[in-house]
Amino acid sequence: MSFMIGVDVGGTFTDYSMFNTETGELLHFKQSSTPEDPSKAIINGILHILTEKCINPEEVSYLAHGTTVATNALIEKKGARIGLITTKGFRDLMEIGWQKRPSLYDLSKQKPKSLIPDGLKCEVEERILYDGTVRTALNEENVREVVRYLKEQNVQAIAVCTLFSFINPKHEMRIKEIIKEEYPGVYVSTSSELVPEFREYSRMSTTVLNSYLGPVMEKYVHNFEKSIDSLGIKVAPYVTQSNGSVISIAETIGCPIKTAVSGPSAGVIGATYIGNQCGIDKIITFDMGGTSIDVSLIKDGKASISNERLVEGYPARIPMIDIVTIGAGGGSIARIDDGGALKVGPDSAGAIPGPACYMKGGKNACVTDANIVLGKLNQKKILGGRMDINIELAKKAITENICSKSNLNLDQAAAGIISVVNSNMVRAIRMVSVERGYDPREFTLMAFGGAGPLHACEVARDIGITSVLLPPSPGTLCSLGLLMADTKFDISRSNIMIAETANIPKVQEIFDKLVKEGNKLLDKEGVAEEDRRFTYVVECRYERQNYEIPIGVNGNFSQEVMNKMIDKFHEEHNRSYGYFNKKMRIQMVNYRVSAIGDIVKPNLTESPINPNAKVLKPIDVRNVLFDQEKKYIPTNIYNRSDFEPGCKIEGPAIIEQMDSTSVIPPNWSAYTDGFHNIRLSYKGGER
Repeated sequence: MSFMIGVDVGGTFTDYSMFNTETGELLHFKQSSTPEDPSKAIINGILHILTEKCINPEEVSYLAHGTTVATNALIEKKGARIGLITTKGFRDLMEIGWQKRPSLYDLSKQKPKSLIPDGLKCEVEERILYDGTVRTALNEENVREVVRYLKEQNVQAIAVCTLFSFINPKHEMRIKEIIKEEYPGVYVSTSSELVPEFREYSRMSTTVLNSYLGPVMEKYVHNFEKSIDSLGIKVAPYVTQSNGSVISIAETIGCPIKTAVSGPSAGVIGATYIGNQCGIDKIITFDMGGTSIDVSLIKDGKASISNERLVEGYPARIPMIDIVTIGAGGGSIARIDDGGALKVGPDSAGAIPGPACYMKGGKNACVTDANIVLGKLNQKKILGGRMDINIELAKKAITENICSKSNLNLDQAAAGIISVVNSNMVRAIRMVSVERGYDPREFTLMAFGGAGPLHACEVARDIGITSVLLPPSPGTLCSLGLLMADTKFDISRSNIMIAETANIPKVQEIFDKLVKEGNKLLDKEGVAEEDRRFTYVVECRYERQNYEIPIGVNGNFSQEVMNKMIDKFHEEHNRSYGYFNKKMRIQMVNYRVSAIGDIVKPNLTESPINPNAKVLKPIDVRNVLFDQEKKYIPTNIYNRSDFEPGCKIEGPAIIEQMDSTSVIPPNWSAYTDGFHNIRLSYKGGER
């Protein structure tokens, strides 16, 4: 036997998916996270699965997990003590940034806390010009003095970022050599190796973030590898990157910043896989867990990629799946603010103490408490009966925190909490769709995470989406996505030139060099030649513009390919900004190659549709107060395992399963397809 295991660590729950490569059996499991040490939940859950299924640890052929180590270190500001070495005159670049306030109209909004302690931003004599020529040679003795100083200050990591090193990395490489000579064992990040692209603030910020996380990730990797080895599992574990791929865990030590949104990206990969199975190429993902909701857009069957985003207030210039995250989860805390308005989130009760109904000491009114009171969640047990719920504690929390501070009764307060959190999530969907030139009504909303199917239909209706898809195990789709991910390395270079015939050979030369680099990285991962493929992107802009649009191209960069690139750029510019100008010259700025290694994935086969699928019998009937309804409605409760392909039901209804609960409001209908997804359709007419 051979088994593949995926583990996704969330703020409230840790999810597991296991696939038997010989029988095709797919098992899902869920348990509370251990925030004090995320690896505890990972190890305990894997041990539980192996024991329950009588699996020999040596039969595990693949293990991947999404890690929150980098994210938590940034949020909690528990990274390494770091120093910076840069070109003379540029040590304050991290503070100067883009010379703009974090919030234009909030004068009290503070800039993010500096990750580099006072006195540890250091300069050295050197200067490389924009064309790569050396104006001022590197003063090596000056470098040695700086490194010795940083060593005396007990820094654990050093970030190196000099001017125009993305064109000529000669000085940065020599600085790194000197650091290794003077301070062996210290963690070092150089911008020319990590992000060889122009825009010095983004490049420096990414390098600083990477150094800040390096020693933390190094410690975690070593501890995790020991824990896995102690279980008897012989394969080296993989970790999800923010771009939705996986790499061997040892490789994350050199580039921990690439795991900054590791967990949520796995869900998007799982959603993409399921969408492609079903022939749905336009999807908005709706991943709602206990702490937050992650929303992303899939177009033409591919996840949207962002090449730069803010991470805890600092730009990280690395490819990441374009995910919008807001503090709206089952554990999000509701409150009455100083103006008397009902607010929900972004603070969360997390795994401990959790919502009041969990009976773990929580006193705040949370979204889960409201869903319990309204009848949308089972009012006695969740997690397939493994976790007890106390509805009276939920009522008490809402009464004390909301009702006593407003003129709302219990039902109004609970309904208000859901209405507010739904509005927050509608705003997140608008951010990935309307604000980027897409009409959400053309998309299917794929809901997953433990709480996604609870809210999906009501949120979809509010934004005009009429089609919702619920995967077979929505609460563990992120852990399943870990089994669907490939190995991928994103490599890039900057070289600004006009999109014209004379520059075609230069572009091809850049692509050839990037492919060569990509092959070396895939060699380290042990990817066979026949399992390798490459994708190519040129980031373009009109001359004198300051922002680029990524355009996918063919790796054999010919005149025909460039012409298609130009036409596509005009089209994308029009979609994004509402205009285009074919008379303006186009600049090619950045060149990106993704070196992809295909990994063996679970084969989820389609079952035949039963035209005579039985009419399901409800397992219970419960009074439920749905959004925008004034009265409780007697609602049939179903078990998800009873649904077979071809099965149809009409809302209102509630479907329960171990990892999630799906709410089907009035005016929605449900149909089970051959892959055991539930397709929901809105038939409410005009809105």
